[in-house]
Amino acid sequence: MIAFALRTALSGLIVAAVALIARRSPAAGALVASLPLVSLLGMIWLWRDTGDAVRLATHAEATFWYVLPSLPMFLIVPALLRHGIGFWWALVAGCGVTILLYLAIIPVAARFGVTL
Repeated sequence: MIAFALRTALSGLIVAAVALIARRSPAAGALVASLPLVSLLGMIWLWRDTGDAVRLATHAEATFWYVLPSLPMFLIVPALLRHGIGFWWALVAGCGVTILLYLAIIPVAARFGVTL
């Protein structure tokens, strides 16, 4: 339980740091947010907990495939905001497109022998 609390606190600190940095510099906040810190921490913790190279390789590969459909959201949200759409609606639209793309990536990944 202590390990879970530490992992939760560290992940929360990363999110809080991004928000604080972005207040001063949106570009710097975006840079920190774009770093795969959560993915790296997840891999470290998975390795520490299991020591299973095959499981970690499968996890890392699946992460790659799931990152791809999430990228358009970072273009959709700002485009909608710049066209006067409210933040929450822009966010919902971006998330909705991401969900649809997640569903679409499953058969695409399968063509490359990856099961998601």
